[in-house]
Amino acid sequence: MRLGIYIGSFNPPHLGHKKVIDFLLENNYVDNVLIVPTGNYWNKTNIIDINKRIEMLKFYESNNIKIDTYHNNYPYTYELLNALKESYPKDELYLIIGSDNLEELHKWKNINEILKNKIIVLRRNNIMKNPYIDDTNIIYVDDFDNIDISSTEIRKGDYKYLDSNIKDYIIKNNLYKENE
Repeated sequence: MRLGIYIGSFNPPHLGHKKVIDFLLENNYVDNVLIVPTGNYWNKTNIIDINKRIEMLKFYESNNIKIDTYHNNYPYTYELLNALKESYPKDELYLIIGSDNLEELHKWKNINEILKNKIIVLRRNNIMKNPYIDDTNIIYVDDFDNIDISSTEIRKGDYKYLDSNIKDYIIKNNLYKENE
């Protein structure tokens, strides 16, 4: 099984995140997607508790979309991928990233270990290559129409790019207002 690994803070999860997942599933890039919300190991000042972010992500869960509630505190991608290989030994892992990450990808900790995995790169900001990395295992997705969504604006109260359930959850739990 081809398991897409989608890592992020998802602070909050928005329709841009869902569009990525749906596109990859509908276009047969992966069979399932595992969403892995990260802990706050970079000490972001406006990130809400991971349990609240996981609860919001649960609205996206389906037969093909699972939310990881166990592997959330690995500070480095290579560590997370190694742990996921142990948890999903029969699956082929596909790391999902936006092409905006390509510019700095060669600086990621243990990048050569990460590059042993398949990596799906979705076009973003018209960046599509990094001459400093071996892209043998990289699958470039040029036909994805990215939506430019600002999580900062959402946290300030612009909810137009939220699923209605997530919007209701944010309002009900009075999230983000005090963080901006």
